[in-house]
Amino acid sequence: MPKLGVDMQEGEIIEWKKAEGDTIQEGDILLEIMSDKTNMEIEAEDSGVLLKIVHGNGEVVPVTQTIAYIGEAGEVVDASPVASPADLKAAGLEVPAAPATAEVQAPKAQLAADEYDVVVIGGGPAGYYAAIRAAQLGGKVAIVEKTEFGGTCLNVGCIPTKTYLKNAEILDGLKIAAGRGINLASTNYTIDMDKTVEFKNSVVKTLTGGVRGLLRANKVTVFNGLGIVNPDKTVAIGEDIIKGRNIILATGSKVSRINIPGIESSLVLTSDDILDLREMPKSLAVMGGGVVGIELGLVWASYGVDVTVVEMADRIIPAMDKEVSVELRKILEKKGMKILTNVGVSEIVEANNQLTLKLSDGQEIVAEKALLSIGRVPQMNGLENLNLEMDRNRIKVNEYQETSIPGIYAPGDVNGTKMLAHAAYRMGEVAAENAMKGNVRKADLEYTPAAVYTHPEVAMCGITEEEARERYGNILVGKSSFAGNGRAIASNEAHGFVKVIADAKYHEVLGVHIIGPSAAELINEAATIMENELTVDELLQSIHGHPTFSENMYEAFADVLGEAIHNPPKQK
Repeated sequence: MPKLGVDMQEGEIIEWKKAEGDTIQEGDILLEIMSDKTNMEIEAEDSGVLLKIVHGNGEVVPVTQTIAYIGEAGEVVDASPVASPADLKAAGLEVPAAPATAEVQAPKAQLAADEYDVVVIGGGPAGYYAAIRAAQLGGKVAIVEKTEFGGTCLNVGCIPTKTYLKNAEILDGLKIAAGRGINLASTNYTIDMDKTVEFKNSVVKTLTGGVRGLLRANKVTVFNGLGIVNPDKTVAIGEDIIKGRNIILATGSKVSRINIPGIESSLVLTSDDILDLREMPKSLAVMGGGVVGIELGLVWASYGVDVTVVEMADRIIPAMDKEVSVELRKILEKKGMKILTNVGVSEIVEANNQLTLKLSDGQEIVAEKALLSIGRVPQMNGLENLNLEMDRNRIKVNEYQETSIPGIYAPGDVNGTKMLAHAAYRMGEVAAENAMKGNVRKADLEYTPAAVYTHPEVAMCGITEEEARERYGNILVGKSSFAGNGRAIASNEAHGFVKVIADAKYHEVLGVHIIGPSAAELINEAATIMENELTVDELLQSIHGHPTFSENMYEAFADVLGEAIHNPPKQK
């Protein structure tokens, strides 16, 4: 039984993936185990034949105890039960030390002297990407994580939220089933929040276990605990001290809070809290109309909760193109969400197990629960000793992701450049390459796509129409509605549009904005186009398959030049 972490004492065998007598290749998945509620698939470290399984499915086995034998075909092994550490102690015998593996730490005295090419602090998207990339480049790498791998995205952000949004999409499908000829025996349904949370947790567990498996496969040494980082590049994890030739700070972000009266009420939830809510409130007030507030607000509205969104800006998701934001608001209000803009919350009063939110314009909202979703701020725990140069509350980095201390890098949310998981992947990758090879690669994030996973989805890449007019003056705009797209009509998703902004002189693509089906997938084509500096004219040389949602992207590009076949002629 492998020891997968410093604190692991035993593991439960969930399922053997191979049977006795099977031929095994190095790297094959042998079995799945669970420890500390984390599932992980275990790979074979050698090739041969699985001669004997000593412990079967469902058995709980102490670490380092033999659970199976791999050897040559026909080889006979002594598969008599192996004494556990407890048995040996009871007999007064010495307990053998655990064999070292990729994630097992050496004795503390030896460990304190260990030095790594790269020590990564944080196991979120930027952190685990950096650790694996540095290992791929031949580095001796350690990673320190205080809770669970995957960071905000996997545990309390992107993935859990998208799991819930799929539920909202399924419910939308039930509502239109009869009109498509699918007659259900009953359209009545209930929401089992316990099962909803359990399914979300199973999705998270699968992905976080996968990250651990990737780290193990790349022979990255794992430390569990809060890492305290010092200017001399030593890192203290409890009593353990390790040293890195380079340090990568990937500590991520935490929920931002506001200081208003009543904000500490237990009925005010963060985006972290609401994902584990097992009782459905009758009403929910959402403070913040950004991506998180709108996505989670839609989830609860789809469950029949009375949802009101309060946003201080003049529109929801203010970073998006204004026309897209206006269209999304119309659609969400048709789904039953109430949206208030140009207003803030000045006070929260709790009474009779409900909240009254007093707004800056004199209005009041009464709700059973409130969601605080005003964004995230960098997580600085463990970095207090470094005295890094800061940009407000964010670690200042150069184009190589390096901080003011040479050899210490800070990719991802902690530098506040682009607080998106996929941007963190790229920054972590770049930081690792620069740590291993010297500062050889810059992080170009100009064409990072962004998406909102509502139904319909919203996505963007590049600059908005407003920004383009301010920056360039004379621009071209192309637009195509999904109302005329065959795939969208057939799918009951014929709402929204694709909008393309281009430079008037060279037809360079400046921005692409989408509201409609599969927008989060379509935007990746736009990102590739812009990253490779293709012009509108060059894109129109391509052929898009039919019937597809992506045809509407092509039509919007064609409309930039007034050549869209399925659009009315442009007014001259």
